[in-house]
Amino acid sequence: MNERLDSLLQRYGAVVKLIEDPNLVKDQKRYRETMREYSHLSAVAEAAGEIEDLSARLEGAKSMLQEEKDAELKELAREEFRELETRLKNADDRLKFLLIPRDPLDEKNIIMEIRAGTGGEEAALFAAALYRMYSRFAETRLWKFEIMSSNETELGGFKEIVFSISGSNVYENLRYESGVHRVQRVPATEASGRIHTSAVTVAVLPEADETEIDIKAEDLRIDVMRAGGPGGQCVNTTDSAVRITHLPSGITVHCQDEKSQIKNKAKAMRILRARVYEMEEARAASERAEARRSQVGSGDRSERIRTYNFPQNRLTDHRINLTLYKLDLIMQGDVGELFDALKLSAREEMLRAAPSTPAA
Repeated sequence: MNERLDSLLQRYGAVVKLIEDPNLVKDQKRYRETMREYSHLSAVAEAAGEIEDLSARLEGAKSMLQEEKDAELKELAREEFRELETRLKNADDRLKFLLIPRDPLDEKNIIMEIRAGTGGEEAALFAAALYRMYSRFAETRLWKFEIMSSNETELGGFKEIVFSISGSNVYENLRYESGVHRVQRVPATEASGRIHTSAVTVAVLPEADETEIDIKAEDLRIDVMRAGGPGGQCVNTTDSAVRITHLPSGITVHCQDEKSQIKNKAKAMRILRARVYEMEEARAASERAEARRSQVGSGDRSERIRTYNFPQNRLTDHRINLTLYKLDLIMQGDVGELFDALKLSAREEMLRAAPSTPAA
């Protein structure tokens, strides 16, 4: 076993003792963190134990294969040997992945921003369709979903919509959605039946806790104003809309969905905190930031990570060369296969980059 595995197994023993401490549950934050760590370390210990068991059984099957004289029994030993070899390789690959240091952001909740790019009203309508896709998927995972800010068009599309998703491993599942999503379809407003190409940008921001990012009051400029709606209508007649500008970074957030100024300010601060946190993370990890910037792009038709072709009922993710012919189901929230493929591709990339881990 390599040094990292030995270290994790030692830590596993220590965490097991921590869980046995009746005082742990009194500190709910520490309890949740400890249980998350236990879940990961127990998977490591289980994989290591399985490798040790399979290795011993493989040696036994090998000896039997070499010593057995009866042809029928020898064939049975050969079949068992092949099966054990496959199971050992799978267990070894699983352990290799578990030994890769986890991204601490994977367990975070997110704030997702969807903005209409090239394509006018059709892009806004597709932004609304993407919002429904993500919200329905979140419902299947029992994740909590909350709209933070939106700018709706007269036809029911969104020029921009910002919302939060919270639950188990949200960022791990949705982090690969950042980028330009291109749609090819006949718009409802198109009389001649021509296919139009539009673009929508999606940004996925890990949500920061208040303790993780320090935003000083003197660094903020807070403006209040009357909320406005589509067509110049007023959402209400009070100065409830809030715009917060973070002076050091120039980041500006505007919220007007709630009738309460206090609630709008609270939502705006959550979005601002996530954007500042993402900016700080980008500064600390320039490579990740560069990858995100190249993914999100400008919303132009020529840049895309994924294409949604409605006439062919086809979705293509260009990063992993995956094409699925069930776009109708995907737009209803059936995106598990797509998200799993993206996570698997990322895992395979990490495995290729990771040093070899010899079986125990």
